[in-house]
Amino acid sequence: MFYHVKELQFNARVSKPDPAFATLLLEQFGGANGELAAALRYFVQAFGAKNPYPDKYDLLMDIATEEFSHLEIVGATIQMLLTGINGDLKDAAENSEIMQLLNGKAAKETFIHQAMVAPQFFVSTGGGPAYTNSQGVPWTAAYINGDANGELTADLRSDIAAESRAKMIYEYLLQFTNDPYVKETLRFLMSREVAHFQMFEAALETIKPNFPPGTLQGDPRYSNLYFNLSTGNSVRGPWNQGESTQLGETFQYIEDPIKHVLATNSLLDQQPAGTDRTEKKVQQMNEELGEAKSKFVKESAPMGPQQWNEALIAEDLKDEKATKLRK
Repeated sequence: MFYHVKELQFNARVSKPDPAFATLLLEQFGGANGELAAALRYFVQAFGAKNPYPDKYDLLMDIATEEFSHLEIVGATIQMLLTGINGDLKDAAENSEIMQLLNGKAAKETFIHQAMVAPQFFVSTGGGPAYTNSQGVPWTAAYINGDANGELTADLRSDIAAESRAKMIYEYLLQFTNDPYVKETLRFLMSREVAHFQMFEAALETIKPNFPPGTLQGDPRYSNLYFNLSTGNSVRGPWNQGESTQLGETFQYIEDPIKHVLATNSLLDQQPAGTDRTEKKVQQMNEELGEAKSKFVKESAPMGPQQWNEALIAEDLKDEKATKLRK
């Protein structure tokens, strides 16, 4: 159940209209990494988390709802930046401000260019926000459909990345406006991306084990191989030498991948190195983890009659208990 409060979470303000920047800001309204995408991403992820991870369900719904409020802030800012356009478009007289601006070939060409870049403002919405990105491409669920795959550890990692991308877009947008009020709003929205990043990161850490995502473990023959697949200087770093970050295996640097592939029968004869994991241990962990995760989910969501509201479930159980006592 949603309840709309008319006041914005953050009091968005603008100093003056700026249709050009409003066009750029559409990226955070209907773009791939915008607020609509974020809200719907976390909203859909929450359904699968409801029973096995009720605490994460709460987190995802809270942040999804906040993202909807951020969508409202962005939309309100865009609307204020477009002040005057709708009124002028409704005035077909030659003395309207837009018609006066169009005097001369250069002015008309500029208007046509703006209309091509953001047609929704001039010939579609008439001066209001639209569910498109800054180039006028309509929003699509394809932006987020891959971010909810029934494995919460994978979903949370996707959310961390999404918050990172959104933060960077706000950082870039800040460079294209001189309006102190708009900058204030963008800085607030950018800071909330930083906050959400940390929330998702903390939530991921409470799920143990959380690496690798899912149940099946990686093959110890291949989980720590680094192939030098480029010419020139061979750059070494913690990504290809020393211990791996999650499994604690020693990276095996393959200097000449072609020679190595030929020598190992296209890796079929590759033997584990730099790790204490064995195929037997992997299979044992697969079975144990698979059984544990399956039991966890099944116990969280048993078969039979179901309802969503926990308070109602508790009330039903109390009624059922009372009925049994009367019998």
